[in-house]
Amino acid sequence: MDQSEATISTSRTTQEFKQQLVEAFQKLQPGQVFTWRRTFTDGDVTQFCGVTGDHNPYHIDDLFVRDTWYGRRIIPGLLTGSMITHIGGRLGFIAMEMNFKYLAPVYVGDTVTCTVTINEKDEKRRLIKARATMVNQDGVEVLDSRFEGFPSLI
Repeated sequence: MDQSEATISTSRTTQEFKQQLVEAFQKLQPGQVFTWRRTFTDGDVTQFCGVTGDHNPYHIDDLFVRDTWYGRRIIPGLLTGSMITHIGGRLGFIAMEMNFKYLAPVYVGDTVTCTVTINEKDEKRRLIKARATMVNQDGVEVLDSRFEGFPSLI
């Protein structure tokens, strides 16, 4: 491929990608809801703590946590918060800002449902604003999040 072919290909790809961004933005509407549920395991905690270096004893040390107000190991907050990325990944969503409020602990073995609701579209900046709520198997809200970014596919 010579230089002119590479330029044409890149130019075409860029235009196609720009069109894909426009279409993805147009398809998301305020009020749309996306849901995902999962059960957190020991393996999830081990992998997350290994990758992040978060070796907080509240997450990994049964003996330590037994005598705390939690009584058993808790899931790292960002592991719970990362449920948003499963939904975001399906939308090709690129987050620009995320805020979390941790409302109750999540324990190994808990099943959490993450519900993402599209709240607002900023047409000028082409950004989507959304809220995520996470509820455990007992109906207790464990996390509330607000975030914004842009979708690239849907």
